[in-house]
Parts: sequence; structure tokens; C-alpha cells
Amino acid sequence: MNVLLKNGNVIDYKTSTNGKRDILIENDIVKEIKEEINLNENAEIIDCTGLNIIPGMIDMHCHLREPGFEYKETIETGSKSAVAGGFTTICPMPNTKPTPDNVEVLQKIISEAKRVNLCNVLPYASVSKGEKGEEAVNYKELKEAGAIAFSDDGMPVVNSRMMRNAIIEADKLGTFVASHCEEKSVAAGAINAGKVAEELGVEGVLPEAEEIMAAREIVISETNNVRAHICHISTKTTKNMVRDAKKRGAKITCETCPHYFSFTVDEVKKSGVNAKMNPPLREEKDRQAIIEGLKEGTIDAIITDHAPHAEEEKAKGLETAPNGIIGFETALSAEIMNLVDAGYLSYLDLVKLNSYNPAKLLNIDRGTIEEGKVADITIFDPNETYTYTKEMIVSKSKNSPFIGKELKGKVKYTIVSGKIVYKG
Repeated sequence: MNVLLKNGNVIDYKTSTNGKRDILIENDIVKEIKEEINLNENAEIIDCTGLNIIPGMIDMHCHLREPGFEYKETIETGSKSAVAGGFTTICPMPNTKPTPDNVEVLQKIISEAKRVNLCNVLPYASVSKGEKGEEAVNYKELKEAGAIAFSDDGMPVVNSRMMRNAIIEADKLGTFVASHCEEKSVAAGAINAGKVAEELGVEGVLPEAEEIMAAREIVISETNNVRAHICHISTKTTKNMVRDAKKRGAKITCETCPHYFSFTVDEVKKSGVNAKMNPPLREEKDRQAIIEGLKEGTIDAIITDHAPHAEEEKAKGLETAPNGIIGFETALSAEIMNLVDAGYLSYLDLVKLNSYNPAKLLNIDRGTIEEGKVADITIFDPNETYTYTKEMIVSKSKNSPFIGKELKGKVKYTIVSGKIVYKG
């Protein structure tokens, strides 16, 4: 069926559009964009008065847990959570069991995503066999089989020669390695090192754990003139290193998550294990630096790092509970409240960070709303407020520091390839 979006505020970074437009979708394509399109009897008409219409949001770093950990999340439940949050494309990381370090496992993930058929699921393959950092995978074979990029996310690649070779090989294939930056020798601990860790009597994670590895990836990228990507940056020092490397012309890119500009380590005292992730929440100076990095263009994309865990796992306590929080369903609200309403970024900036830039980084033909392009579209009410409750959560897991908080901004429709896959 065709769809006609009427009276919405269309925001598109590529075309610098920010104003009232009508959009006609025919099958899976944006057929027409005009200030006024006459009513079409053959189309489902959606009145978007008071709503923002943006290119479908792209999450280039999340965890769906299937295969192996379906009790936390599945490709189906994760996709349902993603479209409820306005995401039309998601890229799951390979820390599953078995790991997509071979074509067979990778294609099973792709096949299940196609069966679910809710959003575009573009999986990463691992850098090393079993994410053990010992034996390299066949990068070319996995890329040809559908891997969007490579990462051992959750497990740092300790062997620098292996990481160097992986980054160079991925670059030759026109893709990249996304590096989970964690120097294990200084990474022990539950939350960020400092006063809160001391107050709670737990070991603190040193910020250098992230920064040392980030420096290594910058060196490999710059020395070899190849592209590399740093995952979920959280500290001021990492942000400054990436900024300076980019100024020198290094082909380094990076991402951050809503929790790093929404919270500091103090949130652990309120949300406990639901504010425990890796890298951990940092200090206010780091939160401000992440916002600055988004403003100045150092940080290329916002990702969720959606990391579902069962309640019994998170109940183990701060020191032994697994790291990670869910993020699909709260990302947009966190950005509206802590970036746009706070006066740091515009909605055009948000589209750049959520849609346009991720599409460019992933080298996919998405991230804009233009005539003739595939209709992947997110429609949301920027002003609707609500209290986020556990009962609202679509994900199979409920580990979120946003539970009980008043949020602003509500996804109303998610459209993937012209098909309405979510109505809020």
C-alpha cells in the first residue's frame, strides 16, 4: 500500500530541509516530496501535524544476543524494541555463541533477521575466531557473505599486530574495524574510579583503560593511512585525542552513546546495576567533553550499545553483575532532552548523528529523505512527555537507568522500506 504523510515537519541533513512538507511513498520508495500533495485515494494518509519526520535512525552498534543468549534478547524481540525506538537499521555485534566468525553462523543471523522482517539488520563479524584474539577470521569471505564490518566488541583485541592487520585488511575491503578500547591491565573494576567508587566500596575502572587502547588505534590508523573506528567513547582525553588526530588528517572515526551525555557516575547511586556499563559512566567533565565532541564534529555518530541482560543477572550486585543497559527505546528522548532542549544541538545535527553519518560510515544508501530513495523514515512527537516504566519496555530485558524518569519525545511511526512497522 502507498502512504501519504501530510503536514509534518521534515528534517533532512543532506538537503538542509527543515520545514513543513508532504511525502508520498509508493511501495518502498519516496515518490514525491512537496509542500502540498493532494489527497490520494490509493494511499494510507497519516496526519503528521505537530510531528517531526526524519530519515530512519541507524544504530551502528547494538547487541541482539542471538544465537546463544536468547533468554536475554532475540533477533525478533530486539528488532521490535528497535523499531519502537525509531530505528530502521541496526548493526548487532558478534559477541554471541557461537560467534559469527564463519559464513555459516553469519548467514543464520541474516536469515533470521529476514524472517522477522521488521528492520534492516546488518551484522558485524568478529575480528578473531571466537573473539579470543588468537586467530584471524577470513575477512574477505565474511564481507562477501554480508558482514557490514568487523569487531570483537566486548573483548579488546590485545594483540596489536593482529589489530593492525585487521584494520588494514578491512580498509582494503572498503569497510572497517570497530574497536572496543579496553586495556585489560588497568581495566579491573565495577564503575569509574573516583569518589563514588570509594563511597560505595567498589574497585574503580581507570579512564586510562579506554584511552590507552584508543591511542593505539589512532596510531595504527594514522601511520598506515587506513580507516579505523573507535567504539562508545566516554572520556575527555579520548575525545581530545580523536579531535587532534582528525585535525592531522587521520582516517579515524568514533561513536558515543546517550548515557555518556545524559548521566555521570553519580547515577550509579540512584540506579545501581542499571547504571553499570563498559566503559562506565564518567565524571561531569567527561560528560561535557562528549557533548562538545558532538557539537564540534569529533564524534561521528550516536549509537545505543543496546545490551540486554536478564534481571537475575543484574541482581548479582554491582561488582559481579554484567555490564550494559538496553537503549533502543530511550535514545531519541535522551537526545531531545540532553542535547536539543539543553541548547547544544539542533534537530538537523541529530539527523546527521543518527542517520546521515551512520549511513556514510556503513556505506549504505540510507540516511536521507529524497525522491527516488528507499523510504526508511522515523516520525516522532518532539514535545510529548511520559514516565518510562518497566511495563512499557518492548525489549525482552529491562535493564535501564531511565526507568521511572520523565522523558520527552515519543516515536509515533517507524517506516521501513515503505512499510509501517511500528505505531506508537
